[in-house]
Amino acid sequence: MLSKAQISFITSLQHKKFRTQYSLFVVEGIKSVVEFVHSSYNVQKIFATQDTWAKLGKISQNIKCEEITEVELSKISNLKNPQGVLALVEIPQVTQLNVDTLKDKHSIILDDIQDPGNLGTIIRTAEWFGITTILCSKGTVDTYNPKVVQATMGSLSRLHIYYIDIEEFLSQCTLPTFGALLEGHSIYETNFGKEGLIIMGNEGNGIRKSVIKKIQQAVTIPRIGHAESLNVAIATTIFCTEVTRQKMLSKK
Repeated sequence: MLSKAQISFITSLQHKKFRTQYSLFVVEGIKSVVEFVHSSYNVQKIFATQDTWAKLGKISQNIKCEEITEVELSKISNLKNPQGVLALVEIPQVTQLNVDTLKDKHSIILDDIQDPGNLGTIIRTAEWFGITTILCSKGTVDTYNPKVVQATMGSLSRLHIYYIDIEEFLSQCTLPTFGALLEGHSIYETNFGKEGLIIMGNEGNGIRKSVIKKIQQAVTIPRIGHAESLNVAIATTIFCTEVTRQKMLSKK
């Protein structure tokens, strides 16, 4: 049976302050928990209902497990409809970004993305297209926000995500930079080459002016209809699609 102290502790992890303090974050749902169990992340403890254990498969003996009721799960879950299991996962120690790992491939830079759902979708989309690294401005929503983790559907367990000073980084980086802007060269006429950084801006304000100054190629998705703008997660998907298309064509 969960104690009041346990419930208070787990629910506190919905806030960045406490995630940072305890170096833990929450993962919910069978698929996501299984993904993290079989990843390089350290899963500290799993809470699951009786009917859920069999669906989780083999779990390492190093991971603590506790069976709880549906009612107890609802008290610690961040979801309206809890999915039978919740895990506490350790936040990995921050490692220094090695710029050499970004060469010969494309990576994504996110400038002050605020919506957790957008960040989570971008992480999931990036993995689909084989992009392994995402660089976030310090003003971007926390990767370990419960809503971000949920939206990644387990993809977070396999991507490398760094929080950096974008302006400083771009001042020192020699990789080609492509910025998603309303005014720019058509994405369908842009040569993305074999490597580069794709920069996506804030949902309401776009890319900051201080970052725009560092962009080598402004790129736009041609607007045919009358919509004012595109959701940043959808725009990122279009960029990933075009970069992948060009890579596939180059291999033929």
